[in-house]
Amino acid sequence: MEIFNTIYKKFINANEIVFFEITLSNFVLSFFVFLLILISRKLIKKILLKKSTIIFRFSDEKVKKAFTKSIDKPAEFLVITFSIFSATNLLNAPERANIFLNNINLSLFTILIFWMISKIIEPLSHKIKNLKTVLNKDLLDWMISAIKILIFILGFSAVLELWGIKVGPIIAGLGLFGVAVALGAQDLFKNLISGILVLVEKRFKKGDVITIENIVEGSVEKIGFRSTAIRKFDKSLCFIPNYQFAENAVINITEISNRRINWVIGVEYKTTITQLKNICDDIEKSIRSNKKDFLISDSTPVIVKINEFAPSSIDILVRCFTKTNDYNKFIDAKDSLAIEIKKIVEGRKCSFAFPSQSLYIEK
Repeated sequence: MEIFNTIYKKFINANEIVFFEITLSNFVLSFFVFLLILISRKLIKKILLKKSTIIFRFSDEKVKKAFTKSIDKPAEFLVITFSIFSATNLLNAPERANIFLNNINLSLFTILIFWMISKIIEPLSHKIKNLKTVLNKDLLDWMISAIKILIFILGFSAVLELWGIKVGPIIAGLGLFGVAVALGAQDLFKNLISGILVLVEKRFKKGDVITIENIVEGSVEKIGFRSTAIRKFDKSLCFIPNYQFAENAVINITEISNRRINWVIGVEYKTTITQLKNICDDIEKSIRSNKKDFLISDSTPVIVKINEFAPSSIDILVRCFTKTNDYNKFIDAKDSLAIEIKKIVEGRKCSFAFPSQSLYIEK
């Protein structure tokens, strides 16, 4: 009991010690509460995260995890903000200091609210039914990014207003500055509008393989506000300004329903008519019988015909369509067909032609 009496007396005596018009006992109590909440922040954060998932009722486990991950840092910041709020209220500071501390608390809570909103926008968008059917994923990502920027601007403006800084005149000044910048940033707006059109018209999406003739060919990694990142087949990363997709023809290879084989095969001129007919018939029968790799229909016909009399060969046109648009399976189908054609030509006692010249010496 003597120990408790001693501590109590010291605590009472601490009221006589004053720093900046705040008693030492209030400093000690404030610090103790701040430290207690800070030590318990992991437990409090865990409870807050659990309660938030119950409130929103996420059916999809992946969305639930994404939501929990997105609000993890804001939840921890909430506990810290609450600890600062509790500690500053226990100080019983004088009026001038109290106004300053209240502004700090309001600023922290304002930052927390806008930060939390910006973090939960993306997970909550998954709860809106049929949203992805109306907007594709890339356009949705764009809109979420734009909303996040808007929230940041609004949050920053709100904090400035709390400290008595008028945002209106600043915005008016930025407006005049923006007009001057816009005149010199026409390419930026052109790329921005082109990027929006790409997403609205759904020309391609992230992961698609596209080709722009004489410019680039590769897989789309990211569609940005100004440019699009494309991973070329040599694994180098290329950034293409968005206006290129508006001014040039874009071929979306991923959207190909069936990849086409279009070959011209040259055989020697000494090949007889019978041999030519037999080779054409055998190649066509081989393609038609291979229903695993090739699709034969009115829209995807098989054509194996004599094409022309070239300078060094009689050319046979072989045109058909594979069942897949997957590049690796397409290569496998081409490989098996090439081997089969070689077998057919050699089986008919013929040879492939190659560029050659005949030189006649006049006596």
